[in-house]
Amino acid sequence: MRARWIAGLLAVVVVAAACSSSSPTSSPTTAGGHAGSSTTVATGSGIHKIRHVIVIMQENRSFDSYFGTYPGADGIPMTNGQPTACLPAPANEPCVRPYVDHADVNGGGPHSAVNATADINAGQMNGFVKQAVAGRRGCVDPTNPACTNSATPDVAGYHTGSDIPNYWAYANNFVLQDHMFEPNASWSLPEHLFQVSEWSASCTQHNNPSSCTNALQAPGTPKAGGVTGASPAATAPNPIYAWTDLTYLLHKNNVSWGYYVVAGTEPDCQNDSTVSCAPVKQNATTPGIWNPLPYFDTVRNDGQLGNIQSVTNFYTAAKAGTLPAVSWVVPSGTVSEHPPAPVSYGQSYVTSLVNAVMASPDWDSTAILLGWDDWGGFYDHVAPPSVDENGYGLRVPAMVISPYAKKGYIDHQTLSFDAYDKFIEDDFLGGQRIDPRTDGRPDPRPDVRENATILGDITTDFDFSQAPRSPMPLPVHPQTTLTGTPGPAHLPAAAKQADG
Repeated sequence: MRARWIAGLLAVVVVAAACSSSSPTSSPTTAGGHAGSSTTVATGSGIHKIRHVIVIMQENRSFDSYFGTYPGADGIPMTNGQPTACLPAPANEPCVRPYVDHADVNGGGPHSAVNATADINAGQMNGFVKQAVAGRRGCVDPTNPACTNSATPDVAGYHTGSDIPNYWAYANNFVLQDHMFEPNASWSLPEHLFQVSEWSASCTQHNNPSSCTNALQAPGTPKAGGVTGASPAATAPNPIYAWTDLTYLLHKNNVSWGYYVVAGTEPDCQNDSTVSCAPVKQNATTPGIWNPLPYFDTVRNDGQLGNIQSVTNFYTAAKAGTLPAVSWVVPSGTVSEHPPAPVSYGQSYVTSLVNAVMASPDWDSTAILLGWDDWGGFYDHVAPPSVDENGYGLRVPAMVISPYAKKGYIDHQTLSFDAYDKFIEDDFLGGQRIDPRTDGRPDPRPDVRENATILGDITTDFDFSQAPRSPMPLPVHPQTTLTGTPGPAHLPAAAKQADG
């Protein structure tokens, strides 16, 4: 397993290094026929100074597990430096207080809808240890949302700034959002559906959005095209994603987009949390729980399947200054930070992405929105607000990195990843929402999430009156206090060429 992790990270950083040293290429053309950097919005004022929005989505960490001791943030409640909470354990076992955990590889805990409800425990935020103890062990696919991936539950553990120095450096120099909630109180697939469409649903008819019904936990899992022996999901029926997604509105308004996928492995389990299965090989054409767009009717009908592409193209476009208006970047299992993937591998990968953008001609017009898709079973002390039957879910780390981002600013607004779509819509679509009453494809979604009264506005994280700030590249392999690191500190010299 460790050899596989090392090989995966090595492949990512070598790609980053190769792309950063390659000569600029001509602007790539998307499947929709638009140049990769095209957008209908010209250089303007305010939000329209942002011509490139990049969503980097990592996996399975709670806010408190990464930033619970960050100065000024709404972090772990403490008295005299000691956490005040003590999380109940099973009968006859002592409760567990949050504690510093420098381990690079964590186990996490179950993180389906039922686990979210139990962790929150009617607002007491104390169900984490019991859920982790009850989680399944020895799963063939460790990213199965029913699983706990450590012999002793570590969901009460948290990392310090010396463990994740690059992430804390981004928070110190740009914007940290300390009330960002997963949009759905559930696992990765529904979150990735919300990320691109503001809904998680199950449909019965292609191209008929009205055939869709709300599905918080089980919207139908994308599968890897029937890979022999890969998993039970490989022989399950293809899901139907007939409802409206954001790419439909982007295409309709001639706004370019790209969905970039890291090659490697991705889980391909059934989403009822009862089936354990092996990860399958992943590339840009592999539908999966982190790459659901290939199954959206709108993407196929608009001829934009080619916009779902390798992360290699992201590095190349950044170097050439041809980034699309909207980019989503999703990891492979190795660099995802989803337990048991090492924290250090994810930090190195994310740093390579951010460095590539900072070195790009597009830096001065870019906003990077960095988040973690769900809490992964890890402790967080803030009870999510009530929105509708789907969420919000638990609190996750999130940051804004941009030449116009406020420096060292902590955004305390109530946010979810719905705010990402809202920002994109306000920037490129004149405020158009994924709204069944106005988008031309009516579906029975419960509400228009971007219009929720509780949802903050991330434009407040920017100062558009300031001159664009200079790039701040960071070392891809920083020194950390992580223990048991399975590779990055000892990678071959070729892998370190990506260091900024």
